[in-house]
Amino acid sequence: MNKDDGKVKRIWRCALLFPVLLSLLTACGKSESSESFDTLFFSDDTTAAAELVADANEDLNKIKIMYKKNEDQLEDLKTAVGDKDIEKVKKITDDLVFIINDGITLGESALGKIEKAEAMNVNSDFKDYLNLKAQSLQKQLDAFEHRRQAARLLRDSFGTNNPAAIEKAKGAFKEQEENAQKTLVVAQEYSKKANDLAKEASKRPAN
Repeated sequence: MNKDDGKVKRIWRCALLFPVLLSLLTACGKSESSESFDTLFFSDDTTAAAELVADANEDLNKIKIMYKKNEDQLEDLKTAVGDKDIEKVKKITDDLVFIINDGITLGESALGKIEKAEAMNVNSDFKDYLNLKAQSLQKQLDAFEHRRQAARLLRDSFGTNNPAAIEKAKGAFKEQEENAQKTLVVAQEYSKKANDLAKEASKRPAN
């Protein structure tokens, strides 16, 4: 094994099967990778591409923390909406919009790094893996956008104190949240395909 192979191996152990955003995120230490996977995928740009994936993983780990806070506040928001607590709804939705904005910024940063890695001179299997991960992350960003729109609708409608507008916003909030959940399912499917590809590739003998 040459020096570059060893470097890539260390990066893969933490970064290759990087955690899925939102509910699919898990600690890097729990990710599975193969001793031969990086060797199989090695090419002139693989070290640099793997480092980009590692950087993207750092962004995703930050989003994991934000997502947990997002989920906790969503439950509080649902309670406040049910209680028609206008002030609490306005405060929670304001906080949610800021959290989601920060999460989307980090997610876009991670996606840019993955797409940059995908454009490099890497093995076709690695390129396919990165493409699937990029599609998964894009879907997760779409889900975040649904939640941001839902939070804005509630914030603006509850701010008017208009009962009709509030009821309309409550229906729209439910619809946006359902859309977010459906989009996350699609994101999970893309991520599973990527991980299955990686597992299959890891079973092939290294050159």
